[in-house]
Parts: sequence; C-alpha cells; structure tokens
Amino acid sequence: MTNRNRKPRFFEKVLFALFILLASAVLFITCYKAPVTGRSQFILISEQEANQMGTAAFQEVLSKESVSNNEVYNEAVSRVAGRITGVSDIPQYNWDYKVFKDDETINAFALPGGKIGVYTGIIPVAESDAGLATVLGHEVAHVAAHHGAERISTGILAQLGAVAIGVALSNRDPLVVDAIMQAYGIGVTVGGILPFSRVQESEADSIGLIYMAKAGYDPSEAIDFWNRMEQATRGKPKPPEFLATHPGYGTRVSNLKKWLPEATKYYERSDKAQNLMISSSH
Repeated sequence: MTNRNRKPRFFEKVLFALFILLASAVLFITCYKAPVTGRSQFILISEQEANQMGTAAFQEVLSKESVSNNEVYNEAVSRVAGRITGVSDIPQYNWDYKVFKDDETINAFALPGGKIGVYTGIIPVAESDAGLATVLGHEVAHVAAHHGAERISTGILAQLGAVAIGVALSNRDPLVVDAIMQAYGIGVTVGGILPFSRVQESEADSIGLIYMAKAGYDPSEAIDFWNRMEQATRGKPKPPEFLATHPGYGTRVSNLKKWLPEATKYYERSDKAQNLMISSSH
C-alpha cells in the first residue's frame, strides 16, 4: 500500500478537524432571534458575557476619546435616545450615551449592554431630532439584535476554521501551508465576515426604522438623513460595496423606501415627538 493510500486525503482531514471543532462549539450556542426581522442567529457567548465585553470596551473608548461638553448636543442625544430605548425590545438595559468631541468623525457606534457613542461630526448631518433618531434607532437596534455577540461568535467560528486547517496541514510543506492560509483568510473575510456585517447593518436599518417610528419620529426622515450622509461623505475614499461592512447609500435608501410603509403604520399610532432642530453652536 502506498503512503498516499495509508493517510487520509487532505480535504478529508480538513473536514474531520472542522467537524470536531464545530461540534464542540455547538454545545455552547445560545439561540436568539433578531427582533422585528425574526432572523435566527448563531451566538456562542451568553448575553452577560457580551455585555461585560461591551462595558469594558466602552471604558477603553472613554479613556481615549474626549467627551463633549456641548449642552445642546448632549441634551438632544439624551432626549431622543430616551424615547428610542423606551420603545425598544430591551428597555431594561443600563443605557449609557456619550457624545464624543470629534467634528471630523461622522459616525456613531453601539456596544453590547447598551453603550452608545455619538461623535459630534454626525450631529450637524442629523440636523434635527428625527435625523438623530435615525442614527440612534440604528445603534439601539444593533444592541437589541445582539449584533456584537453575533460578530464575536463569527470571529470565533473563523478562528476555529483556521485551527482546523492548521491541524490538517501540520505535515505539509510550509510554503504550501502559508499560501493556503492566506487564501483562507481572504476567503473568510470577503465570503463570510464582511457580507455578514452588511446583513447586520441592513437589519439595524430595518429595526431602527421601526424603533424611531414607535418613538414618534417620522420614519421618512431616515431617507433624508442618509441622503445628507452621502453628501457629507462625498469625495472621501470608500471601498467597493462588496468589500464594505456597510451597504452602499443607494442600497440603503432603496431598502428604507421598501420598509417605509410598515414603519409608517407604527408612526401613525405613536405618541408623536417634536422634531426639534439641533443647533450647531459649540
């Protein structure tokens, strides 16, 4: 019998290693369904663990970023966020919102456990409470849908795959191993993690639109906000959509128009909020 016949084939070894590692991982899966969309989720860590990670990460951000003392901005974020979180699927969270002073950063972020950061650069783009509700509805949706825990779990899964391939390649030429591992990394990033992030971003748009409508903000304002975002970021380098973690603006607006009739029903039944303009004074 030849040496080739005595040993399992390469791909059989890869599949076997993956099976063992993934079978172990399945024992720790927590079953979740995203609110509004009902999408089944693959999550390997508990809600408590994810929230602890979110709190720790938020503390790290606070140690590095400058918190804004702009009273107008802070009051607007607290005012709108209070209405959004109140109608969300997780109002019981220990919500914490911070406005970070960085006029060049047109962005906001959400972390597990209800930690929200809003950079001053995005508030003039929001223009009003309804525009800010678009931003905060999206970020609160990320938290409500456990997207942070889901992304961590996806990373764990990718690492398991890398370990499995490493086991299967343990006796092969180092140059071959390096080439395959590089190809695997590219494949996971483009074929798995990034598209999955776009799914989460679109889902946060969908859930956030419902949240802002329930909170009493006209959901049609979300389309105007994203059109302003496109204008504000025009000329800045952006990767092709298939390599981006966020949907392109055209995709985003098209989806929002599709979801708008359903969100409008919630808005019509809501306790309407004042759409106050947010001053850009510092």
